[in-house]
Amino acid sequence: MATRIRDLRDASGSQFLTDSFQRGLAHWNRERLEPGFPSDDWQRTFDRDLRMQRLEGAFLEELRAEVADEAAAAPTDVEGFIAWFEDLKQVGPGQGDPLFPWLAETADKEELRWFFEQEAAGEAGFDDLVAMTQVKLPTRPKLELARNYWDEMGHGTEKGMHGPMLDALVDTLQVEPVIENTVWESLSLANAMTAMATNRRYAWHSVGALGVIELTAPIRADLVAKGLKRVGLTPKEARYFTLHAVLDVKHSEDWNREAIRPAVEEDPRRATAMAEGALIRLKCGERCFEAYRAHLWG
Repeated sequence: MATRIRDLRDASGSQFLTDSFQRGLAHWNRERLEPGFPSDDWQRTFDRDLRMQRLEGAFLEELRAEVADEAAAAPTDVEGFIAWFEDLKQVGPGQGDPLFPWLAETADKEELRWFFEQEAAGEAGFDDLVAMTQVKLPTRPKLELARNYWDEMGHGTEKGMHGPMLDALVDTLQVEPVIENTVWESLSLANAMTAMATNRRYAWHSVGALGVIELTAPIRADLVAKGLKRVGLTPKEARYFTLHAVLDVKHSEDWNREAIRPAVEEDPRRATAMAEGALIRLKCGERCFEAYRAHLWG
């Protein structure tokens, strides 16, 4: 149970970057975000949630501390920050990881299945993260997040929704994306994204984290799609990754112009928050790629 998290520490001294903590936090996130009904024991649930929110906050503050110096060096003027942010595509943590060319050119179907199982289980739901992040944002960023959400929703058609495309690939590859089968690094990534989107004090962090996904995902998505088609999946079956390899390029351009630029113009402090969020997302992704390679390459 999420309330029974043990105080374990990894070699770096962190009690949060551990298998036990991340699994507990992942279970709690799934429980608390699931639509439910009123219950007589709501006070007990409230007490549990309060304890978990304190732990979640401490976890995110540890991730912030890890990137604080680098984020503080990011420019806070509009043009300087946009240039710094877009440069993350080349120099950010985890970019150019050798895992992805290997997935495209060498991995067999079972290895691709395992990779996708980890990714699917650690998927926090981009559509829901955008929806939670946009609450009370200024007009231009809010409108851009709304347009992005509408694309995620397939412009109102079920067959165009991105979530069901992911589910269809789960069925095609016959994987079981469950917490118990997932490395903690993947759970940590989802937990960090959820924490930023659900806590309003990290709203601008979430804008930066979501924006850097759009910025950096296309190259990785394209390589994964190539690997899936190489082992026999049809273009339709690989559509989730093929779509994001193309669509996210435009999403990134729009996000940077319509969400990030006006936000920084209005308040330069937001640049530092968005830099922290972006770097947190990339650092968590880098840990995932290292864990995946350790498993797949022995």
